[in-house]
Amino acid sequence: MFNLFSESGPVVHIAPGGVLVIHGITVTNSMLYGWICLFFISIFLIFIARKVTIHPKKGIYQLIELGVDFIGNLVRGAFEDKKKAEKYVPIFATFFLIILLNNWLGLLPFVGEGIQSNSYPLFRPFTADLNATLAIGLCAMAIVYVGSIIDSGGIKKYLNHFFVGSPKNPLFFVIGLLEMFTDATRVLSLSLRLFLNVTIGEIVIAVFSYLGHLLAPISALPFTLIELFIGALQAYIFTILATMYLAIAVNHASEHVEEHS
Repeated sequence: MFNLFSESGPVVHIAPGGVLVIHGITVTNSMLYGWICLFFISIFLIFIARKVTIHPKKGIYQLIELGVDFIGNLVRGAFEDKKKAEKYVPIFATFFLIILLNNWLGLLPFVGEGIQSNSYPLFRPFTADLNATLAIGLCAMAIVYVGSIIDSGGIKKYLNHFFVGSPKNPLFFVIGLLEMFTDATRVLSLSLRLFLNVTIGEIVIAVFSYLGHLLAPISALPFTLIELFIGALQAYIFTILATMYLAIAVNHASEHVEEHS
């Protein structure tokens, strides 16, 4: 059932809605669409990977290669030790592509308020759900923490990078605790930034679709194009921030090793 317009104004559901119940577990519209997107994204990227050759191809192949090369150069530039950087390139390239393609797939006409099920949209953009962006943020920061501890030489050396001086100094100890608290809030900052930008874009498109009535595709088109750019920008910001969080800890540990040497 299509319900693009409402007599009282545009209808936008911010919270995800349940569309299926499987063995007592409620599947929300964002979860459903997220799994559908992940399935097609996986097939698409595997297909692209198998078609990659030494000689660059044109079209979508070239775009994906450029995106991966761009993230690869970004990661290598953030780390002082290029060998350590190389093993993180596939991880951060995956984050970038998954977020980018999910953001773009969330702009398809049938996603959102277009198709209704039990008074809720049947499909909802995965990255417009705070639960989803929080899960992505937790995965990213888990990789950052594990990578930081391993490449810093252990948890003790990793914790040392929070303290500018000796932890025995009360001032340095308090500053170190504040740094640790700030570091712990990075999950929320990554999650909220992605969630709010995607959700606000969804609201803006819904409002101008409502104002355009029968000309909704035309009235919403400029904002949809802007959201394509914002979707790419948010994928980049998420990836560069996660990369820098890891690189700062690893580089700081390497500097300490050189100083002791």
